[in-house]
Amino acid sequence: MARGWESKSVEAQQSEALQKSSEVRPRMSAEAAARARERETLRLARQRVLQQLEKSQNIRHRSLLEKELADLDQKLASTGSS
Repeated sequence: MARGWESKSVEAQQSEALQKSSEVRPRMSAEAAARARERETLRLARQRVLQQLEKSQNIRHRSLLEKELADLDQKLASTGSS
């Protein structure tokens, strides 16, 4: 019984995902797509720096990472406002 219910749930989720992916979305301009890619690149770089900061033990390295993080935050803020 539980297995049948589970498969129906999965089937419903797959159907919903397919429906969402087939919906027509407005096309982004080349400029908007470039801004979105830049923002995503900055977001991923920020995530990488945060992970390194969590693991870093060296004070100098931590200081460098904190400066890099502040720089990425500034760039993210400037891309969000434009």
